Amino acid sequence: MTSPAHRAPKAPGPAAPDPRRWMTLIVASVATLMVVLDVSIVNIALPQAQSDLGMSDASRQWMITAYALAFGGLLLLGGRIADFAGRKKILLIGLLGFAAASMLGGLAPDPGILFAARALQGAFAALLAPAALSLITVAFTDPKERARAFGIFGAFQGGAVPSD
Repeated sequence: MTSPAHRAPKAPGPAAPDPRRWMTLIVASVATLMVVLDVSIVNIALPQAQSDLGMSDASRQWMITAYALAFGGLLLLGGRIADFAGRKKILLIGLLGFAAASMLGGLAPDPGILFAARALQGAFAALLAPAALSLITVAFTDPKERARAFGIFGAFQGGAVPSD
């Protein structure tokens, strides 16, 4: 018979899933939905913005290009920043920055400010998107639940893409 002092410690069992993981999924999905939806909305608003701000046909493409260049160019860096600074913190910074840049774009008095606001939106989207994906990845550790979570996430994003 062994004394309690000589017993081997019990191995810790698997950690219980975070009860807030589904709320995390919803927040991350809606935040990323804004990023995807923004592309569609801008294409719809482009003719009116061109008319209101007096943009030439040649310069109106910058409304889309400024966003795409910033987003695509900073996406990997955004993921790296989220890893080092914290996913939740960077998601919130990305979300607040994206919203502020959107407001700036909506209030832009001239094309230059609009293009700068669109570049800022792309930069903040490059923080938001990888942080959202990594939050979902770490919140759902069970493979079956993770697959369901990414299915829900994909459905949110697919719902933002207009169909013809």
